[in-house]
Amino acid sequence: MRAELAHVDCWIFDLDNTLYPAKADLFALIDVKMGEFIQGLLGCDPDVAKATQKRYFMEHGTTLSGLMHHHGIEPRAFLDYVHDISMDRLEVDEALNAYITALTGRRLIFTNGDAAYAGRVLDKLGLSGAFELIHDIHACQYVPKPDPSGYAELCRVHGVNPTRAAFFEDMARNLKPAKAIGMTTIWVNNGSEAGNHEHHPDFIDFETDHLTPFLADIIGERP
Repeated sequence: MRAELAHVDCWIFDLDNTLYPAKADLFALIDVKMGEFIQGLLGCDPDVAKATQKRYFMEHGTTLSGLMHHHGIEPRAFLDYVHDISMDRLEVDEALNAYITALTGRRLIFTNGDAAYAGRVLDKLGLSGAFELIHDIHACQYVPKPDPSGYAELCRVHGVNPTRAAFFEDMARNLKPAKAIGMTTIWVNNGSEAGNHEHHPDFIDFETDHLTPFLADIIGERP
């Protein structure tokens, strides 16, 4: 294992656009469902719904957080609705899966989605059973990344020493709180919408456009 990561015994992965390529564009399907939900909630047209959704995402970390803040919605009903999508765009990446399961130590998911949705994604990717646990938006009390509270709660509840953890994430701004508590940070810069928002090298230790060769390099093999 490369020396810079030899201390790591806990590997933490974001879910969407990190464990699968951003070009799969699963969020396009979720965006449609979000638009429908917002139109029904506000009685507005599709253009206003889309603008509202994007604004809440940028200002609050997730559309859900914005809707809770401004409109007091019930989060589970929203999550159940917007995550009711097909997973057919996802494919198993045998090489990536092999490298993930070859990582020694703990493997965790930290997502702004919920565990039920994350479980469906992992199943479609062939990664069911590859991770010890899913730290989701419910566990974060609906306060999403990049708010520091979710990172602290992950470490506290699950006994993670952040100075011995590595965090993989496609949204650069979500790495800042991880770096602040001592995690090694890896930006998966693969074309996610707004993925480079608030990007700064001070809180990004490594950058890659695809997990497979990066993990191969960690383990000391090439795909």
